[in-house]
Amino acid sequence: MSADYFSFGNRPKTLSEVALRVGAGEQEFGLAVREFLDSFYLNQSSRNDALRERPRSIDAFHDAYFAAVGEHLARTYGLEVPQWTEDHGNGLHEPYFAGGLESLKAILFVESPLAFRRRLLFVSRNALTRASMLAGSEDAAADAAAAVFR
Repeated sequence: MSADYFSFGNRPKTLSEVALRVGAGEQEFGLAVREFLDSFYLNQSSRNDALRERPRSIDAFHDAYFAAVGEHLARTYGLEVPQWTEDHGNGLHEPYFAGGLESLKAILFVESPLAFRRRLLFVSRNALTRASMLAGSEDAAADAAAAVFR
């Protein structure tokens, strides 16, 4: 794919597309996930589609992260949890703590949403928070606040 394909406004619309971009070396993981989240939050009518397709396998960390994101978003927004989240991304054998600071581990251990914790991923409770969460509906602010505390 050309660099133009990833121009502004062409965010990945599915987790599967994030995996394709990252796996092909076309886009950095963190950026691709953030752009996907913006697309997910802004396009309420396509949220199920955004999570439906199983992402291609990249490695234990990325696979676990995709499964955690898929499960967490589905549960948070009352969507059907995709079946692939149960058997994709279970290969991580060492815990991963976001931020890399020893002093954060206890906080991340407590705050990390269940979908992440059960895959040995320890992130902040607002790891999937984006400003675009507030633009999706009249109840978006309440949804965003509730999502932070799940």
